[in-house]
Amino acid sequence: MRALAASAAADAGVDSLARRCPRVATTVAVTIAVWVSLAPSLLPRAALAQAAASGCAAAAAAVAAGVRRRRHGGSARPGAARPAALVVAAGALGWAVLAAAQWQDALRASMGRPPAGPAHWIVVCSCAPLIFAAVRAIGRVPGAWRRRAGTRAVAATAVTVAMGVGVAIVPVGLGQADPVARPVAAAVAGSPSSLVSWESLGDEGRRFVTLDAHPGAIRTYVGLGSAADARSRAALAVRELDRAGGFARAHVVVAVPTGSGWIDPGAVRGFDTVFGGDVALVAQQYSAAPSWVTFLFDRNAAAASARALLTAVRAHLDTLDLVRRPQLHVYGQSLGSIGGSAALADHASAAAGPCAAIWAGPPAGAVRTAGAIVTANTSDPVVWWQPSLLWSPPDLSRARRDAPVPRWLPVVSFVQATLDLPVALDAAPGHGHRYGPDQARCDRP
Repeated sequence: MRALAASAAADAGVDSLARRCPRVATTVAVTIAVWVSLAPSLLPRAALAQAAASGCAAAAAAVAAGVRRRRHGGSARPGAARPAALVVAAGALGWAVLAAAQWQDALRASMGRPPAGPAHWIVVCSCAPLIFAAVRAIGRVPGAWRRRAGTRAVAATAVTVAMGVGVAIVPVGLGQADPVARPVAAAVAGSPSSLVSWESLGDEGRRFVTLDAHPGAIRTYVGLGSAADARSRAALAVRELDRAGGFARAHVVVAVPTGSGWIDPGAVRGFDTVFGGDVALVAQQYSAAPSWVTFLFDRNAAAASARALLTAVRAHLDTLDLVRRPQLHVYGQSLGSIGGSAALADHASAAAGPCAAIWAGPPAGAVRTAGAIVTANTSDPVVWWQPSLLWSPPDLSRARRDAPVPRWLPVVSFVQATLDLPVALDAAPGHGHRYGPDQARCDRP
């Protein structure tokens, strides 16, 4: 009798322990999700960012497992498999953390940064469970609220919040104070002699025209407020470039900005160096929103603006004597390369020569690279990211290996590239989505 009682007590203890453990399916799902979040990234990841990625991934997997269980049902009585699965999962995640630590240190070493160190992983391992718990708690609120307030109220609130976020994001850079003093040199756009007013250049235009320039180099910029539409801005840009003496230079570069109107100072310095100052750069703004907003919602604006400017510049060049006619180049980085590529596709003979098209960090699958000079880093998530990355490896044939390259894995590589996109510009020049003066090189790859 005592033996039977002891056996029953032991079974009850095992049963009680099993009930406190998550179901096997939930444990497996959460383990896979955290493993994916710890898979090799393209760029070094901050401790809190990794903790957030792992915690949110685990919460999403737990929710998905719960939904599946409610739809298909599950075992009513827990068994010893639950704690066993938990032990195996702990060992697997411990191994994943060690592998992630080695990968992160290798990335940091290749980019001249110190190793992460134990403190980094202590933060990851302690904060990820807290974030997991917080996300699960927040996730339960909408369900209870929806039952009380109704679906329409929830939808209306979501729309209001989205509009508020949009209003907060889109105007970035529109109302900021002038970053630099107004130039006085007659050849500079925005100067007292210019056809373009200083106020209409916008922050990015003012930064561009006041960068330190090689003697003789010309920089012309037309902002959103300089004229009513893309064609009008292009016509104004050509008149301003002509006024400043840009068409008297040996090279004219049509620079297509990123979505915010920004032109990389590294490229500007590179063109000055490559052409010895005998160069004129001309650009016109097509958006003031962050590049990712323009990329998602108004990508055609870059192409329309680049077409208008390239057409106007080409038309003016055609009026010049062949002996005096400068060589024409088109340059674009990131979203700018999409606009430049679209413009050249419509004007196949608009630019010619050994470096007619120069692209830096072109988004994957969105730019024509045939015949173009391409500068791309293998650690740049912009070069990797596209929907097809879910099921096929990226094309890195035109990219330079600047850091360890993770092996492509279906879905996993897409997730990691997506997580790296927000910090693509945080790397040092030569890594991630940061490029230096070499992006303006004029030679065949």
